[in-house]
Amino acid sequence: MARLRAPGGCPWDREQTFDSIKPYTLEETYEVLDAIDRRDYRGLAEELGDLMLQVVFYAQMAEEAGHFRISGALDAVNEKLVRRHPHVFGDGDAKTPEQVLKRWDEIKGEEKQGRGEKSGGLLDGVVSNQPALCEAAQISRRAAGAGFDWPEIGQALDKVREELDELARARADESQEEIEGEIGDLLFTIVNVARFLKADPEQALRKTNAKFRRRFAHVEEELKRRGRRVDESNLEEMEALWQQAKQADR
Repeated sequence: MARLRAPGGCPWDREQTFDSIKPYTLEETYEVLDAIDRRDYRGLAEELGDLMLQVVFYAQMAEEAGHFRISGALDAVNEKLVRRHPHVFGDGDAKTPEQVLKRWDEIKGEEKQGRGEKSGGLLDGVVSNQPALCEAAQISRRAAGAGFDWPEIGQALDKVREELDELARARADESQEEIEGEIGDLLFTIVNVARFLKADPEQALRKTNAKFRRRFAHVEEELKRRGRRVDESNLEEMEALWQQAKQADR
C-alpha cells in the first residue's frame, strides 16, 4: 500500500482520502457478512482479505499524515483486549456472557474517565449512523443492562400485542405520521424480544430476506416455465407456487 500511494504509484490509490474510502469499507463489511450467511468459507477468506485491505489503507494514510502507524493500532487493540478481560488475564470474575458485557462497559467507562473525558449518557456511545436494527439492539441492551427492562419475556410479548393495537388505531385515524411512529415502536419492541431470545435482529432479518428472495425466484421460474410473467399471474397461483418453494426449503 505504501508503494501504491507513493509518487509513481497508482493514480487512483494516491488520490483516495479517509472519506472516499468509507463506502468501500461498508461494502466489504457486507460482503463478509454475505459470505458467512452462505457458509462460503473459501469466499470468506477472500472477503476478509478485502476487509483487512481497508484497515491497511486507513493506516497508511494515517502514517503519511503523521497520526499513527498500523503497529500502534494493533498494540492498542491488544492492550484493550487484555484490559477488558480481567476474568481471563487478571483476577477478575465473570461466569456468564452477560457478566462479561456488563464488566466490559464498566471498564470502558473507567477508561473514558481516566482520559478526562466527560461522562455522557448511557446511550451516548451508541453510534447512530449504523443500520437501525443494529442501533436499536445496542440501545436495548444498554438500557437493559442498567435495569430498564421487563422482568421476563412474556411482558415483552405483551408489549408487541399492545403496539399492534396502537398501530391499528393509528391506521384507523389515517394519520401517516402516527402510523410511522407506531411501526417504529413495534419494530423496537420486537428487537427487545429478539434480545430476550438471544437472537440478532439484523442477522435474523437478513436471513429472512434471503429466504424471500429464494422462494420468490422459485415462483418466477415456475411461471416462466408456464410461459407467463409474474404480472400475468394472480395471487392464488403465486401463493400455490410459494407454498411449493416453502415445502422445498423444509
